[in-house]
Amino acid sequence: MLKQIDHIGIAVKNLNQQIEFYSNMLGLTCSGIEDVPEQKVRVGIFKLGNVRIELLEPTTPDSPIAKFMENRGEGIHHIGYAVENIEQHLKSLEEKNVRLIDSTPRIGAGGHKIAFLHPKATFGVLTELCEHQHVTTVNGGE
Repeated sequence: MLKQIDHIGIAVKNLNQQIEFYSNMLGLTCSGIEDVPEQKVRVGIFKLGNVRIELLEPTTPDSPIAKFMENRGEGIHHIGYAVENIEQHLKSLEEKNVRLIDSTPRIGAGGHKIAFLHPKATFGVLTELCEHQHVTTVNGGE
């Protein structure tokens, strides 16, 4: 079951210009910039309530974001939904014959497990499932 909207991914040509706009014009604070080499993207992250806005700048011409922008230009790329046990969700969707881009999770921004559903299966909306990885540290026997 989907828990909530986790984030909205927005494809951008120039991350620095977009960060300036979101900060100066919309009054949001950038909480960080992350390179995600596996996805060939640089991500600027803003938080708005419980939802993240991820500005996605391609780092190579063959990245999925660069290809997206060749066809559609800048704009909303996908909606990410928070889930628990992403593997179980993917298995359940496969059993229901839902077309997937990822049948097994991969690592996305923040080190979270992610997987995409094919937009042809979701009426044109690229949909991402996102399971947050919780890192537990042990200090002095805690």
